[in-house]
Amino acid sequence: MRYVPPLCLALLTALLLGGCASQTTQPAQFSGYLADYSQLQPATSATGAPVLRWISPQFSNARYTTVYVEKPSFYPQPAASDQVSAQTLENVRDYLHQALIRELQGRMTVVNEPTMDSLVLRSAITGVTVSTEGLKAYEVIPVALVLAAATTAVGTRDRDSAIFIEMEALDGRTSTPVLRVVRKGHGLTLENSSTQLTLDDLKPVLDVWARDARDFQPGPR
Repeated sequence: MRYVPPLCLALLTALLLGGCASQTTQPAQFSGYLADYSQLQPATSATGAPVLRWISPQFSNARYTTVYVEKPSFYPQPAASDQVSAQTLENVRDYLHQALIRELQGRMTVVNEPTMDSLVLRSAITGVTVSTEGLKAYEVIPVALVLAAATTAVGTRDRDSAIFIEMEALDGRTSTPVLRVVRKGHGLTLENSSTQLTLDDLKPVLDVWARDARDFQPGPR
């Protein structure tokens, strides 16, 4: 039997396995902000991103003439960390609120108070995480795992940033939910464990979310 050098085996494993990082929020990561997660189904946003979504059979864009955008909340209340400061979290929340208003007002009238004909958009940022970059397929090799652990220990390994959001739209007349969305976004990669996460690292994700809210089309009802 021909001997396969470890490096070749590592590269072969990488080609066969590929990446396996989840692009959507997993059930264990649901925060409890939404009253019901049971009807969420995999879907695709306007920009092509994977999301979990539920749309009421009674929902129709034509039903609403205005939209009221509540300021996003945090659920649960976040705790600042060495890489994610309390100020950054507040900046992210404020930016997301303004981005949603900015994009939606190009399509609907955004109001300061909801009316009977308003769609009420409420949301919660349920997680902002910075974690060690996910192990690549080639790091299945034990020696590589040891090396990966060593670089992590000294803080030299890249760090992935991610943000989670749960949103729902309510009928302004009845206050009943007509739409629910749960999604996950990836920010920029931080250089190491000493690099602070900033609003700029998450802005691209927040801008995409706001555009998706603007361009959402449920189809004919």
